[in-house]
Amino acid sequence: MLTNKIYVALIVFSFIPTIALADIQEFKLNNGLKLIVQEDHRSPVVVSQVWYRAGSIDEVNGKTGVAHALEHMMFKGTKQVPVGQFSRLIAAAGGKENAFTGTDYTCFFQEIEKSHLPLAFKLEADRMTNLQITDAEFAKEIKVVMEERRWRTDDKPQAKVNEQFQATAFVAHPYARPVIGFMNDLENMTAGDAREWYKTWYTPNNATLVVVGDVKTQDVLKLAKQYFGPIKPHVLPVRKPQIEPSQIGERRVIVKAPGKLPYLAMGFHAPTLVDTPKTPEQAWEPYALEVLAGVLSGNDSARLNQKLVRETALAVDVGAGYDSTSRGRESMFELSGTPSEGKTVAELEVALINEVEKIKTGGVTQQELDRVKAAVIATNVYQRDSMFYQGMQIGQLETMGYSWHLLKEYPEKLKAVTSEQIQAVAKKYLVKDNMTVATLDPQPIDPNAKPQGHPHIH
Repeated sequence: MLTNKIYVALIVFSFIPTIALADIQEFKLNNGLKLIVQEDHRSPVVVSQVWYRAGSIDEVNGKTGVAHALEHMMFKGTKQVPVGQFSRLIAAAGGKENAFTGTDYTCFFQEIEKSHLPLAFKLEADRMTNLQITDAEFAKEIKVVMEERRWRTDDKPQAKVNEQFQATAFVAHPYARPVIGFMNDLENMTAGDAREWYKTWYTPNNATLVVVGDVKTQDVLKLAKQYFGPIKPHVLPVRKPQIEPSQIGERRVIVKAPGKLPYLAMGFHAPTLVDTPKTPEQAWEPYALEVLAGVLSGNDSARLNQKLVRETALAVDVGAGYDSTSRGRESMFELSGTPSEGKTVAELEVALINEVEKIKTGGVTQQELDRVKAAVIATNVYQRDSMFYQGMQIGQLETMGYSWHLLKEYPEKLKAVTSEQIQAVAKKYLVKDNMTVATLDPQPIDPNAKPQGHPHIH
C-alpha cells in the first residue's frame, strides 16, 4: 500500500480534542527511538504504529519505488518469523495490520486487543533489525509491485495525468517522482537495492513509535524498552537540502490515454508550515491557504461545486486541495475537475480561474469563513472515534519534522484567518507564472481491453 499527495489525501490536521492532547506523552530511548503515547480508554483496543523517516523523497534516480518495495519485503520474514507468519500471528490474536509508503515516510501498524500489544512490539522490533531479504522472495514480490503500478497508474487515465502533473510541476525536487516508482526502475530493481535501503534507513534512531489506546503510558514505555531498547542504532546519511527553484513561467502537459471524459489538474507552488517562521507571512499564509481550499471545495455548498457543477453544469466534479505540511517543505495548491459531456477542459480551466479571480477581487464572505471554521469542530468530533487516525496525526507530524504540539494551536490559528489574508495568498501564489496544468485528452476505449494490473493486499 502506498500514499501520495496525488493518490490519497490524508488529512494531517483533523483536529483532536484539547483534553486528549493533554494525555499525550513523549519519550526517547537510549538508541534514539522516539516513543509517543496517547491514552484512550473508551474500548480495550490499542493501535501501534512504527513510522520510519524514509519515503520516496529519499530515493535517487534509477531506484524509484525502492521505499515501497521494501515495505512489501518487511512482510517476508526474519530468522524467527517465517514468510507470511507476521500477518498470521496478528490475525490469530484478533488484530489487523498493514503498512503504507508515502513521499515522506513509511508506516507499519497494528490494531489489536490491548493485552496483545507485547506481540505487536515483539514482531516489529524483530523485523526492524532481523529482516531477511532473499533474492528468491524479492524476485516474486517485485512482480507484485509492478502489478500494483499497472493497477494504480497504467490502468487509470486520471492517475497518468496526476503523475505527469507532478513531474511537470517539480523539476528538481524529488516530489516529481511517483511513490510507486517508474516501471523501468522496478524492472531493474534487485534484492541488493532493497537490502541497501533497509540497512540505510531502518534503524531506531530514524523511527517513531506511536501508541494510542487503552493503555497506561508507563507500561508502554516499559514494553518499548524491553523490545526495542536492545536494538543498536547506526549513523544516518546526511540529508542534503532539496529546494525547488522558483517557477518562472506557466507549464503545460497533455496526456493521451483511453478514457470517457477529459480531465484537468492544475496547481500552484505554495509554502508549507515551517518550524520557526522568520516573517509574519510565513506564520499565517499556510492557514489562509487551508481556508481558501475550504472555501472553494470544502463541501457541496462550496464555491466550485455550487457554481460549476450545480448552477452551470460545466463540470461533473471539481475540487481544490492543499497540504500545509510536508517533509520536503514544498506544497501545491491544486484545482481539478472533469468537464461535463460536451464541455472542454479549456472551458473548465477558464471557469476555475474566474472563481479564483473573484476571491482576489472580492474576498470571501463571513458566512463562508464561518462555514470553513465550523468544520474544525465537526472534524474534531469525528476524529474522537478513531484511535488509528489520532496516531496518524501524531506520526505524520513527527516524521515530517514538525511536532505533535502543533495540534494544540492549529484550530485557533485557522480560526484567526481573515478574508484579507485569503485574498493576499490568492493574489500572491495563484498566478499564471506559478501555474502547472495537466490535461487528459481521452482516446477511444478498446471494448476488449483487459486491466493490466491487479491490487495487492499483504
